[in-house]
Amino acid sequence: MLYGKDNREEADFLEPIFAEAAENHDLPKYKLADTGLDSQAAYRLVKDELLDEGNSRLNLATFCQTYMEPEAVALMSETLDKNLIDKSEYPRTAELENRCVNMIAELWQVNQSEKFIGTSTIGSSEACMLAGMALKFRWRKEAAENGLDIYRKRPNLVISAGYQVCWEKFCVYWDIELRAVPIDSQHLSLNMETVMDYVDDYTIGIVGIMGITYTGQYDDLKTLDSLVETYNQEHHRTLSIHVDAASGGFYAPFVEKDLVWDFRLKNVVSINASGHKYGLVYPGVGWVLWRDQQYLPEELIFKVSYLGGEIPTMSINFSHSASQVIGQYYNFVRLGFAGYQEIQQHTHDVAIFLSKEISQLADFKIINDGSQLPLVCYNLMPDDAREWTLYDLSDRLLMKGWQVPTYPLPKGLDQTVIQRIVVRADFGMNMAHEFMQDFKDAIADLQKAHLVFHEKTEIKKQGFTH
Repeated sequence: MLYGKDNREEADFLEPIFAEAAENHDLPKYKLADTGLDSQAAYRLVKDELLDEGNSRLNLATFCQTYMEPEAVALMSETLDKNLIDKSEYPRTAELENRCVNMIAELWQVNQSEKFIGTSTIGSSEACMLAGMALKFRWRKEAAENGLDIYRKRPNLVISAGYQVCWEKFCVYWDIELRAVPIDSQHLSLNMETVMDYVDDYTIGIVGIMGITYTGQYDDLKTLDSLVETYNQEHHRTLSIHVDAASGGFYAPFVEKDLVWDFRLKNVVSINASGHKYGLVYPGVGWVLWRDQQYLPEELIFKVSYLGGEIPTMSINFSHSASQVIGQYYNFVRLGFAGYQEIQQHTHDVAIFLSKEISQLADFKIINDGSQLPLVCYNLMPDDAREWTLYDLSDRLLMKGWQVPTYPLPKGLDQTVIQRIVVRADFGMNMAHEFMQDFKDAIADLQKAHLVFHEKTEIKKQGFTH
C-alpha cells in the first residue's frame, strides 16, 4: 500500500497542547470567554494554574488528610454525583451514613441504655454549629421553665481561649457571648482552676477541646465533668458539656484507650469530630453525636421524604456529595479498630521522634511534645546573638517545599511566637528523617545568612488549618 495526503486524519486533538491557540493568551479570569476550549486543553491549562502551589503532602500546617488509598479514591470519584440529602433516591448511601454514626457512637463509649442520635456534617464547623444550637435551645427552654428572664442579657458560651474560629462564628451568628478562659504558661488548655468563674445562669454550656488548635493539648474533660456535676447539684441546673473533638475524636480512642473524655462522662451530652482529619478521609466530612435524643431539641429536627415515609434530618448545608461519607465507611471497613490503632500509633511515634530531635537542638524549647495529639510545638530560646526568627525559619523550610506555620499564641500569651508541626498518617518516619535533615540545614544556612528578612520584634499572624 502507498499512502498520501488523502489518508491523513485532520484531528485537532493531535496538535501538541503547548502549540494550541489556547496557549497564546491568558486564561479567562473574571468573566466568561466568548467561546470555550476542548476538554484536554481546559484540563491541562487549569492544572498548570495550580503548579506553583504547595505540595499538600509537605504541608505540615494542616490537620486535613492528604492521602487515601487508590481504591478509596476510585470509590469516592465514582460517587461524587450522589446527593447525600436525597435519602429516598439513594437509600443504600443513607444506610452507610447510619452505619458510620453507629460505629462512631460505640467508639465514643455511648451508653447502650441511651438513645443516641447523630449525623454527618460538612466538617467540624457545621457540627459545632449544630451542637451549639442544641445547647442554646435547651438552655432557653430550661431557663424559661425556671422563671429566668431570657431576654435580660445575651446567653453565653464558655470555652478555652485556644478555641478554633468556628466557635467565634457560632457566637456571632447566633448572638451568643463568647466567654474565653485565658491561657497562660501554666495552663495551655482549659484552666480548671478558673473555668467555673465564667459560668452563670445565662451559660448555655461549656466546650471542652480534645486537641487545641494551637498546641494540640487536650482539655481535662474528666475534671471538667466533676466541676460541672458539683455546679449542677448546687444550682439545680443541667449545665452541659460539648466536646469539640475535631482532631482528637478519631485519635484518642486508639492511642489512649484509657483516657476518659467521651460519653462515659455524665455531663458530656454531645461530641463532634472531623472525619477528614484523623478519620483519614479527604475534606470535608464531619460528625456530631448526642448521647441521647433528649439532648437534641425537637424544633431543630426536620422531616424529609424517605421511601414513602419520613426520616429526621438536621443540617445547615443541604445538597452535597455523599462521596466523603462513603469514603469514611470505606475506611471503617478497610481498617477496622486494629488498622486505625496501628496507623495512629505510628503517627504518634513519628511525633515523639520529631519532638526529641528538635529538643536536642540548642535553639528550641518544646511547648508540646506530641504525647497527646501528634503536634510538635516549640519556640526559640532567648539568645541576643541570634539574628533570625521563626518566621525566617518558615521561609527557609519553604524553599525545600515544607510548609511549617509560625504564629503567636492566643490572648494571654500573644507575645509568644511558636512554630507547629502537624503529623498526619501520610507523614512517615522516612519523611520525618528527611524533614529533620532539611530542618538542620535551614538553621545552618540562617546562621551564615547576611540578610535578615524579619525583624526580631515583629509578630505576624499566619494562617493555619484547624
